[in-house]
Amino acid sequence: MGTVTSKVAARPREFVRVAGPDAEDFLQRMVSNDVTGAPCEALLLTPKARVIAPVVVVRRSPDDFLLLTEPGLGEVVRATLMRARFAAKVEIEPEEHRSVVVFGSNGDGIPNADYGEAASEVLDVELEPTLSSEELERLRIEAGTPTWGKEIDDSILPAEAGLDESHVSFTKGCYPGQEPIARLRHRGKVNRRLRVLEVDSAQPGDELQYEGKVVGRVTSAVDGRALGFVRVEVPDNARLEVGSDEKTARLFGP
Repeated sequence: MGTVTSKVAARPREFVRVAGPDAEDFLQRMVSNDVTGAPCEALLLTPKARVIAPVVVVRRSPDDFLLLTEPGLGEVVRATLMRARFAAKVEIEPEEHRSVVVFGSNGDGIPNADYGEAASEVLDVELEPTLSSEELERLRIEAGTPTWGKEIDDSILPAEAGLDESHVSFTKGCYPGQEPIARLRHRGKVNRRLRVLEVDSAQPGDELQYEGKVVGRVTSAVDGRALGFVRVEVPDNARLEVGSDEKTARLFGP
C-alpha cells in the first residue's frame, strides 16, 4: 500500500469464494448488480425481492471472485449459492480474511462508500485501528448507510433503504427478485424511506410520531444522530416526537 491516513477502522466481515469457469455467469444470474464491473455492491434476494444478504463482489482474476458479507451471513451466502449451482462449474467455499477500512483517497483496496468519506477496504494488512467501533458507527449513521440487522433484513424492500441506487443494475440480465425490483422502480412507489435524524436522544425501536400519528421507527442511534424509516409523506422540515419521553427529532439532510 501507499501512504495512508491515520484513520483506520476494523470492519468485521465474512467471506465466500466463488471460482471456476462459470463463476462470472453464475454470479451474474444470482446477484442484483452487474459483476462484470466488480468490485461492486450487490444483493442476494428471494424471488419476491426480500434481502437474503448484502455482498461486495470483488474480482481477483477472470474466474475467481471473493464475496464480502456481514458477520453471521457467510454460511447463508454459501448455502444460497450452493442450492442454485446445479450444473455450473464453480467452487463455493468460505475463506478467512481480516478487513480494515482505511480513510483517504490513495486508490488502494476495495472502494467503500459507507461512511461519507473517501475510504477503501483493505484485506490482510498489518494496520492497527485508530477509530473505535462507536466512532465508525457514527460515521455510518451520519452517512445514512443501512446495515444488516438494523436497517436491512428480510422485511425490508431494497428501495426503502436506498439500496436500489447502489446495489442494483436495471440493465443486466435476470436474477432472483428482478421483476418486483423493476416493477416498483417503474410503476410503483415505497411508503417509507430510510432517513437520517437529528435527535435529542433515541434508542433503536423508538417510535417516531408526527402530528399525533406514528410515522416511523428508529433503527440505529448514536449521540445526537439516528437512522430510521419514515413515511414518505412526512415533510423534510418536520419535527418529530421520539418515543414517549417528550424527546424530539428533525429530519437531517435530504
